[in-house]
Amino acid sequence: MIIGLTGRNASGKGEAANYLKEKGFIYYSLSDVIREEATKRGLEHSRDILIKLGNELREKHGAGYLAEQINNKLKNKKNINFVIDSIRSPFEAKELMKNRGFVLVGIYAPIGLRFKRLRERNRLGDAKTLEDFKSQEQRENLKSDTNQQLDATFGMAKKVIVNGGALEELHKKIDGLLIEK
Repeated sequence: MIIGLTGRNASGKGEAANYLKEKGFIYYSLSDVIREEATKRGLEHSRDILIKLGNELREKHGAGYLAEQINNKLKNKKNINFVIDSIRSPFEAKELMKNRGFVLVGIYAPIGLRFKRLRERNRLGDAKTLEDFKSQEQRENLKSDTNQQLDATFGMAKKVIVNGGALEELHKKIDGLLIEK
């Protein structure tokens, strides 16, 4: 089984991925492909830099490039469960859908809750105000092959998990998803 995760910033994708890792899933993130390139170039791993670099990689190598890199890691690995995080483009989703057993899962949480979570985790480059957060999200939703398209990608999800409560509730919903498979 291959579970792909998509959703807006701080919706709970990372928490879902961590829970699946605890259940034995092998973890990959499309963002790790970008971070590896940023490290090679000596660039800081701030959100804005990673977004720009990801867009550059898509422009140079094709809209599905990040997912292609993950697919290369999945080749010839059978009877292993994977979770793939940070799917932000329909082209990435389509590339990953080439894998047998792939299901795209959208993680949803309301903006106020997501902003609260964002402030609590306090990552480099995270927005400091709700207005900045909303602005950042608009930039991540451009209708361009080489940019992130969070809403369009979310719309492709075969399953949606509403993550508006405690972590235990998210875990129960993931367990339910696994039973459905």
